[in-house]
Amino acid sequence: MSEEPTPGATSPSPSLPAEVPSGTPSAQPPSGRPVPSAGRPTPLSATELPTLPPTPTLPKTPTDSRRTDVLAGRIVRGGDGPCYGLVTDDGREYALYGAGMGTYGTGTTVKVTISSAVPRIDCGPGIPASIVKISPVG
Repeated sequence: MSEEPTPGATSPSPSLPAEVPSGTPSAQPPSGRPVPSAGRPTPLSATELPTLPPTPTLPKTPTDSRRTDVLAGRIVRGGDGPCYGLVTDDGREYALYGAGMGTYGTGTTVKVTISSAVPRIDCGPGIPASIVKISPVG
C-alpha cells in the first residue's frame, strides 16, 4: 500500500534546497560563518585562527657601525717597544709596531688606533699593524 500525501502539505525534495522567503535571515551569513544559536556560544571551531605578523627581514648591512681601525685589548707582549702583542676580547691576536709609543707591561688593557703594517718589520705572531695612537684603559 502506498501512502497518499495529505492535501495542502508539501514534502521537501531531498535534492532541492528549501526556499527561504526574501527578508528572512538564512542559517548562514554571507561570510559563510555559522550563526550561533540563541543562548549558545559560538563553537571554537567556528572562530578564526589568530595569525602571526610577518617576520621582519634582517638588515642587509651591520646596524652597529664600528671603526675598523680602533682596537681594545690586553698587551700579551709588552715592554718599551717598538713591537707589542695585543689580544682583543674576541681572541684576535695583533702584532703591533710603533716606535716611541711608550712602555706597556703584559696584561695592560689598551685602546689602539692602527693603520696598515710597515713592510719588512716582523713583530711576531698575529695580524700585523702599525700603531697610530695607543693609550691605557682604566
